[in-house]
Amino acid sequence: MKDLSENNLVRFKNISRKKESIYANFKVEGIRRGVLFSASIAVDLAAAEMQPSDTLEEIIHKCAHIGLKEFQEANFQVEGLEQL
Repeated sequence: MKDLSENNLVRFKNISRKKESIYANFKVEGIRRGVLFSASIAVDLAAAEMQPSDTLEEIIHKCAHIGLKEFQEANFQVEGLEQL
């Protein structure tokens, strides 16, 4: 159940350009151990060592794997009420 790409939905949304960077955007939705979650992931093509001239399939495949890897390794903190 640790592999999000096999047990949950990872959907490619689009390619967007913001200032000096180009991003591949993904939407992640799933359920694990009774917890329903959704997230948006944006992967910088330059950080993924991809070029805009690469095929769309290559960009989506590599960026999705990088985004999922970083999402799974992320450490999240709960924001306390005093910080709201």
